Amino acid sequence: MRKKAAEAPSDASQRLRGTIAGMADRTRGYAHRVDIAVHPELVWTALTSTEALERWCSPRASMSARPGGLFRASVDRITELEARIDVFEPARRLRLIYLPLPNLPPAESAIVDDFMLDSAAGETILRLLGSGIPGDPAWDGLYVRLRVGWERAVTRLKVLIETPG
Repeated sequence: MRKKAAEAPSDASQRLRGTIAGMADRTRGYAHRVDIAVHPELVWTALTSTEALERWCSPRASMSARPGGLFRASVDRITELEARIDVFEPARRLRLIYLPLPNLPPAESAIVDDFMLDSAAGETILRLLGSGIPGDPAWDGLYVRLRVGWERAVTRLKVLIETPG
């Protein structure tokens, strides 16, 4: 039996470099789902009311709840986000397209958060899909802050609107 010739290290490292370089050109995202034991209209109000946003999202969050309106929030008391409301379908869907951030390199893609609400037996399934975050290492910090921040925020939203009083 003949042994297969081992690949030269330079060939393997060249292929690896090509893979890593390709990742920097890609975008990444996140997906969160939370089931909330209230009707979608109540979840919608919590998503779009500045008063409610300040309680579950960010203390300085605000929203001009209308198509083309503006959403503002602080992710972690460091990063201030601003987004335009691209899709505004009451009690169904809210899509935010983020404006460029001054402390990060330009992005080739649009950074988007898409909130989708579905009704199931008088309850709400809230899905949040984030997308368009560059794969470049310069974006790693914001990617983690958005992914983890939204995961925690939608959990706070659930507790806030399910808790009586």
